[in-house]
Amino acid sequence: MAIMKRIALFPGSFDPFTAGHLNILRRALTMFDEVVVAVGINQDKRGFFDMPKRLQIINQATSGIPGVSVIQYDSLTIDLCRKLGIKHIVRGVRNMIDFETERSIADANRRLAPDIETIIIPTAQEFAHISSSAVRDILKHGGDYSAFIPKGVKL
Repeated sequence: MAIMKRIALFPGSFDPFTAGHLNILRRALTMFDEVVVAVGINQDKRGFFDMPKRLQIINQATSGIPGVSVIQYDSLTIDLCRKLGIKHIVRGVRNMIDFETERSIADANRRLAPDIETIIIPTAQEFAHISSSAVRDILKHGGDYSAFIPKGVKL
């Protein structure tokens, strides 16, 4: 009998990928054999970093971590899951505001695709203050962002 790999999708804009995102990814890898980091294109948002730079940052942050792949997509997340045969979506939350937002998205996804489950992982406390928007603000003002992004990543 063939053993099925447990694969999850970790979608987001990751503009940029932070130390908190890496924390969620590493913890997801304790539950899944593989995690696909899927960088979404949001037509309503003008990104701080372009797509090639976002992919480069994530690849830098995850190099040497087995079971991680990085892709970009421009569709509904559940459609990407169906295309890739993935049954689990991983989302990270920093606080209750994030949780309510993610829960609403998970509920909508469940109505559209009852066979795809969302796993919400709270970030470790030491990363709860980190957001991509805070990192972008630090970058815009020339501040030291190094404590907020994965070690070894160059923006």
